[in-house]
Formats: sequence, C-alpha cells, structure tokens
Amino acid sequence: MRFMVIVKASKDTEAGVMPGTEMLTAMGQFNEELVKAGMMEAGEGLHPTISGARIGYSGGGKGSVTKGPFPLTGDLIAGFWLINANSLDEAIAWMKRAPFGDGDAIEIRQVFSTEDFGEALTPELREQEERLRAQAGMK
Repeated sequence: MRFMVIVKASKDTEAGVMPGTEMLTAMGQFNEELVKAGMMEAGEGLHPTISGARIGYSGGGKGSVTKGPFPLTGDLIAGFWLINANSLDEAIAWMKRAPFGDGDAIEIRQVFSTEDFGEALTPELREQEERLRAQAGMK
C-alpha cells in the first residue's frame, strides 16, 4: 500500500525558517532508514505559501486563482513523503520515529490504487493509467 505522509505547516515553515544542520542530519538519517527498508518513494519540503497559489473552481470549470500567502490553518502543508507500507499501522510505526519536535504534526493518508476504482476504471482507462505511469517514471 502506498501512503502520503503530509507534514503540516507551522509559523516557522510559513516564515521561511530553514531547518538547521542538526535537523537536516536527523532527517537525512531517517530518510536513509526509509530507503534502506524499501519504503520511501519520494519526500520533499515545500516553500512557504507566499510563493504558491490556489485555484478554486466554480460553475463551468473556470479556475479562479488566489496567490499566497495563505492564513496559517491546519490545512497548510510544509512537506511530504510518499511511502510504501504493508498497513496503516506500519506507516504509523515508522513515522512516529520521524525527527520532529513539540507542536509539529503529520497526517498519513492511503493513496488510491487502480483496484480501488472497481468497474468504473474500464480496461481502456486502466491501460491509459499504466501507460502514463510508465512514461512519468522515465523522466
């Protein structure tokens, strides 16, 4: 199973405060453990929302753009991992070891697999999905 681990933003991440050498070292060691265990597919930090944008959609599919910064709420993201785990419990056990401090928070969400879509994912759509994944993996 694939899981997205979402690192929640904080006042510091939104202010652009970069982690120090100690945190970068600890995070590097943790990421190395995830890679050695065959779990980590990707993991990145994100710039503050001041350099981002949101697009909201309304009738007719027209997108309305709002540029950051955005108010600090529980929905802002400072980074992520994409990991493979056998279960949510395994993902939780690993991520409890992540080197975060007081007040930091993460969210773990399972990523949909093609099987989750059942009959709605026709053979043609399944083939398209597989082709696109293969092409994206080549880059």
